[in-house]
Amino acid sequence: MKVHLSKWFVAIFALFLITGCSSANINSSTSNASGSVEEVNGDQEEEKTEVSTDADGESESGEENSSMEEDETEEETTTEANPRDGPLEPLIVHYIDVGQANSVLFEYSNEGEQYYILYDTGDFNSNNVVNYLNTQNVSHLDIVIVSHPHADHIGQLDKILEKYEVSEVWMSGDTATSQVFQRAITAIDNSGADYHEPRSGEEYDIGPLELLVINPTNINGDLNNGSVSMKVTYGDIKFIFTGDSEAKREREMLNRGFDLSANILQLGHHGSETSTVQEFLKAVNPEVGIYSSGSGNQYNHPSESVISRVLDYGTEVYGTDVHGTIVVETDGSAYQIKTNKDGTIFPPSTGSGNTTETEEPKETSVEEPKEESPPLSSAGCVDINHASIEEVQEIIHIGPARAEDLIELRPYSSIEDLTKIKGIGPARIKDMQEQGLACVGE
Repeated sequence: MKVHLSKWFVAIFALFLITGCSSANINSSTSNASGSVEEVNGDQEEEKTEVSTDADGESESGEENSSMEEDETEEETTTEANPRDGPLEPLIVHYIDVGQANSVLFEYSNEGEQYYILYDTGDFNSNNVVNYLNTQNVSHLDIVIVSHPHADHIGQLDKILEKYEVSEVWMSGDTATSQVFQRAITAIDNSGADYHEPRSGEEYDIGPLELLVINPTNINGDLNNGSVSMKVTYGDIKFIFTGDSEAKREREMLNRGFDLSANILQLGHHGSETSTVQEFLKAVNPEVGIYSSGSGNQYNHPSESVISRVLDYGTEVYGTDVHGTIVVETDGSAYQIKTNKDGTIFPPSTGSGNTTETEEPKETSVEEPKEESPPLSSAGCVDINHASIEEVQEIIHIGPARAEDLIELRPYSSIEDLTKIKGIGPARIKDMQEQGLACVGE
């Protein structure tokens, strides 16, 4: 039996009310979630992709609860119709081209009700996610899931909450000291959206879509490895998303006993060499891998070794840096992939047998970040003591997250002081010095 979160979260929510907690409203289930889950109909069309049935990783309460309120909840949920009775209407999954960041939109309908779920909100220094939602005529968002609070994943949450009616916001529970994070938290409070911190093993039915949380189990301050990760099932087609989770956490997900098999895997951490280890790739066994990264980014994402590993496994690979926005459409039985641009991931892949089409680029009015010259010292380099958060990202090895850390740890007496930033070691300091892009002003 799958966990009905509406049961055990009643107690938690009541505790919050008793203790006077009012900073955010926690809702244990999505606003459009059906209460019961039934087995997938065994009658399948001939063209359907064969996948293994989810059997592992299901959570059981293991305890009986005689509460009148919970008995009533159980009675209500078991009388609802299975949302997957009959053919499924199309699910469209948009892997939005947001540069060196991440954002994925799920769009589908059931019995006249339209659903929109957004996973990650792009980078803080652009409006490209907001603009894309506008081009798709998004009217509301049922859930916004932020994998973790780095600026390239939580970046436009405040703008989205200001523009759209959002029913629920899910976050890992990890916090950050950045202004981007603080703006996001303020926007959640002001929006009136319900707030939830999902944990591994929780399962939700959101109309005909099933969502299994596979990470995190708790809060430990490791932002990347605390990423909200999930398996999304629509009929017989399955997707895996792991945010910026790295090798150690991927192995931990495997050890939790979930059935991670999926047709489509979003490569972890923008295709970084930190993620998509061989064991995890084997467990997912994807036909298609998709990564989100910016063309020519300073991190050299995606890693050549990761791409080679995935292609050698026989998986078709798509990337937003090469193909632009990537759209997967499925009826729950088969799927097709459309790309905004033609392109080939090197080395060339051999194809997966699924239909691949090229979609004409849509006219969008993306507001480009302002291009300003970084403050220069007399040596002609970026002054790390005075440059803005956008300007310090002109320095090699300094991306959105490190830019926030750089500004927070000011002032510096020398370039070598940048080793105080996590991930900046002597080798990277040497690169900065050789490039001549960073210096310390007066």
